[in-house]
Amino acid sequence: MNARPLFIHALSPLHAGTGQGVGVIDLPIAREVATGLPFLPGSSVKGTLRDTPGIDAATHRLLFGPDTVNASEHAGSVQFTDQRLLLMPVRSLAGTFAWVSSPYVLQRFARDMRDAGQDFDLKLPSALEPDKAGNESCAVGEEVSAIIVAGVNRVVLEDLDLQPTKSSKVDAWAAWLGTQLFPDGSVEADYWRGCLAARLCIVRDDLLDFLLNTATEVTARVRIEDEHKTVADAGLWYEESLPTETILAGLVLASPVKNRDKQSLSVDEIFAAVKTLSAGPLQFGGKATVGRGLCRARLG
Repeated sequence: MNARPLFIHALSPLHAGTGQGVGVIDLPIAREVATGLPFLPGSSVKGTLRDTPGIDAATHRLLFGPDTVNASEHAGSVQFTDQRLLLMPVRSLAGTFAWVSSPYVLQRFARDMRDAGQDFDLKLPSALEPDKAGNESCAVGEEVSAIIVAGVNRVVLEDLDLQPTKSSKVDAWAAWLGTQLFPDGSVEADYWRGCLAARLCIVRDDLLDFLLNTATEVTARVRIEDEHKTVADAGLWYEESLPTETILAGLVLASPVKNRDKQSLSVDEIFAAVKTLSAGPLQFGGKATVGRGLCRARLG
Protein backbone atom coordinates (compact mmCIF):
# COMPACT_ATOMS: atom_id res chain seq x y z
CA MET A 1 0.00 0.00 0.00
CA ASN A 2 1.40 3.40 -1.03
CA ALA A 3 0.49 5.39 2.07
CA ARG A 4 2.03 8.03 4.30
CA PRO A 5 0.84 9.51 7.60
CA LEU A 6 -0.79 12.92 7.72
CA PHE A 7 -0.87 14.94 10.94
CA ILE A 8 -3.26 17.80 11.67
CA HIS A 9 -2.25 20.26 14.41
CA ALA A 10 -5.03 22.64 15.48
CA LEU A 11 -3.82 26.25 15.76
CA SER A 12 -7.31 27.45 16.77
CA PRO A 13 -10.37 25.58 18.08
CA LEU A 14 -11.48 23.01 15.51
CA HIS A 15 -15.19 22.46 14.86
CA ALA A 16 -15.81 19.47 12.62
CA GLY A 17 -19.49 19.18 13.43
CA THR A 18 -22.41 16.85 12.84
CA GLY A 19 -24.87 19.62 11.99
CA GLN A 20 -27.24 18.90 14.87
CA GLY A 21 -27.23 18.16 18.56
CA VAL A 22 -29.17 15.80 20.78
CA GLY A 23 -28.34 17.28 24.19
CA VAL A 24 -27.31 20.56 25.79
CA ILE A 25 -24.76 21.23 23.05
CA ASP A 26 -26.56 22.39 19.90
CA LEU A 27 -23.59 21.87 17.55
CA PRO A 28 -21.37 19.03 18.82
CA ILE A 29 -18.21 17.78 17.17
CA ALA A 30 -18.15 14.62 15.07
CA ARG A 31 -17.32 11.47 17.02
CA GLU A 32 -16.89 7.83 16.06
CA VAL A 33 -20.04 5.87 16.85
CA ALA A 34 -18.35 2.92 18.55
CA THR A 35 -15.50 4.63 20.43
CA GLY A 36 -16.75 8.20 20.93
CA LEU A 37 -13.38 9.52 19.76
CA PRO A 38 -13.44 12.83 17.86
CA PHE A 39 -12.34 12.88 14.23
CA LEU A 40 -12.01 15.16 11.21
CA PRO A 41 -13.65 13.55 8.16
CA GLY A 42 -11.38 12.70 5.26
CA SER A 43 -13.82 14.52 2.98
CA SER A 44 -13.07 17.76 4.86
CA VAL A 45 -9.32 17.28 4.35
CA LYS A 46 -9.76 16.51 0.65
CA GLY A 47 -12.13 19.44 0.11
CA THR A 48 -9.78 21.93 1.74
CA LEU A 49 -6.72 20.74 -0.18
CA ARG A 50 -8.69 20.64 -3.43
CA ASP A 51 -9.55 24.32 -2.99
CA THR A 52 -5.98 25.29 -2.07
CA PRO A 53 -3.86 26.83 -4.86
CA GLY A 54 -0.28 25.77 -5.45
CA ILE A 55 -0.20 23.19 -8.25
CA ASP A 56 -0.88 23.44 -11.98
CA ALA A 57 -4.29 22.61 -13.44
CA ALA A 58 -3.22 19.34 -15.10
CA THR A 59 -1.70 17.97 -11.88
CA HIS A 60 -4.73 19.15 -9.90
CA ARG A 61 -7.10 17.30 -12.25
CA LEU A 62 -5.10 14.07 -12.06
CA LEU A 63 -4.75 14.38 -8.29
CA PHE A 64 -8.38 15.08 -7.36
CA GLY A 65 -10.23 14.05 -10.51
CA PRO A 66 -12.20 16.27 -12.92
CA ASP A 67 -14.94 18.65 -11.83
CA THR A 68 -18.43 17.42 -11.05
CA VAL A 69 -19.73 17.73 -14.61
CA ASN A 70 -16.99 15.44 -15.93
CA ALA A 71 -16.60 13.27 -12.84
CA SER A 72 -17.28 10.08 -14.80
CA GLU A 73 -14.07 10.45 -16.84
CA HIS A 74 -11.72 9.17 -14.13
CA ALA A 75 -11.24 9.12 -10.36
CA GLY A 76 -8.68 11.09 -8.40
CA SER A 77 -5.28 9.65 -7.54
CA VAL A 78 -5.24 10.49 -3.83
CA GLN A 79 -7.33 9.23 -0.94
CA PHE A 80 -7.61 10.65 2.58
CA THR A 81 -8.70 8.66 5.60
CA ASP A 82 -10.46 10.32 8.52
CA GLN A 83 -8.06 12.22 10.76
CA ARG A 84 -8.53 10.58 14.14
CA LEU A 85 -7.61 11.91 17.56
CA LEU A 86 -4.01 11.24 18.56
CA LEU A 87 -3.20 13.76 21.32
CA MET A 88 -5.75 15.76 23.32
CA PRO A 89 -4.64 18.96 25.09
CA VAL A 90 -6.00 19.02 28.65
CA ARG A 91 -5.63 21.64 31.38
CA SER A 92 -2.96 20.73 33.89
CA LEU A 93 -2.33 22.15 37.36
CA ALA A 94 1.38 22.17 36.49
CA GLY A 95 2.81 22.98 33.09
CA THR A 96 -0.36 24.72 31.84
CA PHE A 97 -1.55 21.78 29.75
CA ALA A 98 -0.75 18.16 28.93
CA TRP A 99 -0.93 16.31 25.61
CA VAL A 100 -2.94 13.25 26.62
CA SER A 101 -3.41 9.94 24.83
CA SER A 102 -4.29 6.36 25.76
CA PRO A 103 -3.14 2.82 24.89
CA TYR A 104 -6.02 2.18 22.47
CA VAL A 105 -5.45 5.42 20.58
CA LEU A 106 -1.70 4.83 20.30
CA GLN A 107 -2.06 1.15 19.40
CA ARG A 108 -4.49 2.03 16.62
CA PHE A 109 -2.12 4.67 15.34
CA ALA A 110 0.77 2.17 15.42
CA ARG A 111 -1.36 -0.30 13.43
CA ASP A 112 -1.96 2.37 10.79
CA MET A 113 1.74 3.09 10.57
CA ARG A 114 2.58 -0.57 10.08
CA ASP A 115 -0.18 -0.93 7.47
CA ALA A 116 1.42 2.01 5.66
CA GLY A 117 4.70 0.09 5.51
CA GLN A 118 6.49 1.96 8.28
CA ASP A 119 9.00 0.13 10.46
CA PHE A 120 7.14 0.98 13.66
CA ASP A 121 7.90 -0.83 16.92
CA LEU A 122 7.26 1.67 19.72
CA LYS A 123 5.96 0.03 22.90
CA LEU A 124 3.47 1.29 25.46
CA PRO A 125 4.09 1.70 29.20
CA SER A 126 2.42 -0.75 31.55
CA ALA A 127 0.87 -0.29 35.02
CA LEU A 128 -1.81 2.22 34.01
CA GLU A 129 -4.56 0.46 35.98
CA PRO A 130 -5.64 1.90 39.36
CA ASP A 131 -4.00 0.47 42.48
CA LYS A 132 -5.78 -1.50 45.20
CA ALA A 133 -6.94 1.71 46.86
CA GLY A 134 -8.49 2.92 43.59
CA ASN A 135 -5.89 5.62 42.94
CA GLU A 136 -5.54 6.34 39.23
CA SER A 137 -2.15 6.58 37.53
CA CYS A 138 -0.60 7.93 34.33
CA ALA A 139 2.67 7.54 32.45
CA VAL A 140 4.95 10.52 31.77
CA GLY A 141 8.44 10.98 30.39
CA GLU A 142 11.37 9.63 32.33
CA GLU A 143 13.78 12.43 31.36
CA VAL A 144 11.61 15.50 31.93
CA SER A 145 7.98 16.26 32.73
CA ALA A 146 6.48 19.71 33.19
CA ILE A 147 3.09 18.45 34.37
CA ILE A 148 4.11 16.87 37.69
CA VAL A 149 3.07 19.09 40.61
CA ALA A 150 6.22 19.84 42.59
CA GLY A 151 6.33 18.64 46.17
CA VAL A 152 3.42 16.20 45.96
CA ASN A 153 4.43 14.10 42.93
CA ARG A 154 0.99 14.23 41.35
CA VAL A 155 -0.42 15.02 37.92
CA VAL A 156 -3.72 16.91 38.02
CA LEU A 157 -5.67 17.02 34.74
CA GLU A 158 -8.99 18.84 34.98
CA ASP A 159 -10.61 17.01 37.96
CA LEU A 160 -8.36 13.95 37.77
CA ASP A 161 -5.70 13.43 40.43
CA LEU A 162 -3.15 10.94 39.06
CA GLN A 163 -0.06 9.20 40.34
CA PRO A 164 2.68 9.62 37.68
CA THR A 165 4.92 6.76 36.61
CA LYS A 166 8.03 7.79 34.68
CA SER A 167 8.70 5.69 31.60
CA SER A 168 11.33 5.76 28.88
CA LYS A 169 8.65 4.42 26.52
CA VAL A 170 6.82 7.74 26.81
CA ASP A 171 10.07 9.50 25.89
CA ALA A 172 10.38 7.27 22.83
CA TRP A 173 6.87 8.17 21.67
CA ALA A 174 7.53 11.87 22.28
CA ALA A 175 10.79 11.75 20.33
CA TRP A 176 9.23 10.00 17.32
CA LEU A 177 6.12 12.18 17.24
CA GLY A 178 8.24 15.30 17.72
CA THR A 179 10.27 14.60 14.58
CA GLN A 180 7.05 14.01 12.61
CA LEU A 181 5.11 17.01 13.90
CA PHE A 182 7.95 19.51 14.25
CA PRO A 183 10.71 18.53 11.79
CA ASP A 184 14.08 20.21 11.58
CA GLY A 185 13.81 23.43 9.64
CA SER A 186 10.36 24.36 10.92
CA VAL A 187 9.93 27.49 13.01
CA GLU A 188 10.97 26.94 16.63
CA ALA A 189 11.02 23.16 16.08
CA ASP A 190 13.34 22.51 19.00
CA TYR A 191 11.02 24.34 21.38
CA TRP A 192 7.95 22.40 20.31
CA ARG A 193 9.70 19.03 20.40
CA GLY A 194 10.79 19.82 23.95
CA CYS A 195 7.26 20.96 24.80
CA LEU A 196 5.83 17.66 23.57
CA ALA A 197 8.40 15.63 25.50
CA ALA A 198 7.64 17.53 28.71
CA ARG A 199 3.85 17.36 28.38
CA LEU A 200 3.09 13.95 26.87
CA CYS A 201 0.91 11.91 29.23
CA ILE A 202 -0.63 8.48 28.70
CA VAL A 203 -3.72 7.50 30.69
CA ARG A 204 -5.90 4.43 30.53
CA ASP A 205 -8.69 4.41 27.95
CA ASP A 206 -11.54 5.04 30.41
CA LEU A 207 -9.88 8.20 31.71
CA LEU A 208 -9.36 9.55 28.20
CA ASP A 209 -13.02 8.90 27.50
CA PHE A 210 -13.90 10.96 30.60
CA LEU A 211 -11.64 13.81 29.47
CA LEU A 212 -13.12 13.79 25.97
CA ASN A 213 -16.51 14.49 27.54
CA THR A 214 -15.31 17.19 29.93
CA ALA A 215 -12.29 18.89 28.35
CA THR A 216 -13.56 19.90 24.92
CA GLU A 217 -14.23 23.58 24.30
CA VAL A 218 -17.90 24.63 24.53
CA THR A 219 -18.74 28.18 23.45
CA ALA A 220 -22.01 30.07 23.83
CA ARG A 221 -22.94 31.98 20.67
CA VAL A 222 -25.66 34.62 20.33
CA ARG A 223 -27.36 36.35 17.42
CA ILE A 224 -28.21 40.02 18.05
CA GLU A 225 -31.20 41.86 16.58
CA ASP A 226 -29.90 44.88 14.69
CA GLU A 227 -32.74 47.16 15.72
CA HIS A 228 -32.85 46.53 19.47
CA LYS A 229 -29.33 45.19 20.03
CA THR A 230 -30.73 42.34 22.06
CA VAL A 231 -30.55 38.58 21.66
CA ALA A 232 -32.89 37.41 18.90
CA ASP A 233 -35.52 34.76 19.53
CA ALA A 234 -33.81 31.34 19.50
CA GLY A 235 -30.58 33.27 19.03
CA LEU A 236 -28.57 31.49 21.73
CA TRP A 237 -26.78 28.24 20.97
CA TYR A 238 -23.77 26.23 22.13
CA GLU A 239 -20.95 24.99 19.90
CA GLU A 240 -18.39 22.33 20.75
CA SER A 241 -14.85 22.37 19.39
CA LEU A 242 -11.61 20.49 19.81
CA PRO A 243 -9.26 22.86 21.68
CA THR A 244 -6.20 24.56 20.25
CA GLU A 245 -3.14 22.23 20.17
CA THR A 246 -5.20 19.12 19.40
CA ILE A 247 -3.26 16.61 17.27
CA LEU A 248 -5.06 14.31 14.83
CA ALA A 249 -3.58 11.73 12.48
CA GLY A 250 -4.61 9.65 9.48
CA LEU A 251 -3.28 8.33 6.20
CA VAL A 252 -2.86 9.65 2.68
CA LEU A 253 -3.00 6.92 0.05
CA ALA A 254 -1.58 7.28 -3.47
CA SER A 255 -3.43 5.34 -6.20
CA PRO A 256 -2.24 6.56 -9.61
CA VAL A 257 -5.11 6.78 -12.12
CA LYS A 258 -4.79 7.36 -15.87
CA ASN A 259 -7.00 9.86 -17.63
CA ARG A 260 -8.39 9.39 -21.14
CA ASP A 261 -5.11 10.60 -22.62
CA LYS A 262 -3.24 7.86 -20.72
CA GLN A 263 -1.59 10.44 -18.48
CA SER A 264 -1.00 9.73 -14.79
CA LEU A 265 0.97 10.86 -11.78
CA SER A 266 3.60 8.71 -10.12
CA VAL A 267 3.34 7.88 -6.42
CA ASP A 268 6.15 10.34 -5.65
CA GLU A 269 4.41 13.07 -7.67
CA ILE A 270 1.16 12.49 -5.78
CA PHE A 271 2.80 12.85 -2.38
CA ALA A 272 4.84 15.84 -3.59
CA ALA A 273 1.65 17.60 -4.70
CA VAL A 274 -0.05 16.92 -1.34
CA LYS A 275 3.02 18.23 0.47
CA THR A 276 2.94 21.41 -1.63
CA LEU A 277 -0.75 21.99 -0.94
CA SER A 278 -0.33 21.44 2.80
CA ALA A 279 2.72 23.68 3.18
CA GLY A 280 0.84 26.64 4.69
CA PRO A 281 -1.88 27.02 7.33
CA LEU A 282 -5.21 25.52 6.28
CA GLN A 283 -8.79 25.87 7.47
CA PHE A 284 -10.77 22.72 8.28
CA GLY A 285 -14.30 22.23 9.54
CA GLY A 286 -16.94 24.89 10.09
CA LYS A 287 -17.15 28.36 11.62
CA ALA A 288 -14.28 29.72 9.53
CA THR A 289 -15.55 33.31 9.75
CA VAL A 290 -15.09 33.32 13.53
CA GLY A 291 -11.58 31.90 13.40
CA ARG A 292 -12.32 28.23 13.92
CA GLY A 293 -10.36 25.44 12.25
CA LEU A 294 -7.03 27.08 11.47
CA CYS A 295 -4.62 24.14 11.32
CA ARG A 296 -1.19 23.07 10.29
CA ALA A 297 -0.93 19.90 8.18
CA ARG A 298 2.22 17.82 8.06
CA LEU A 299 2.79 14.89 5.68
CA GLY A 300 5.00 12.33 7.38
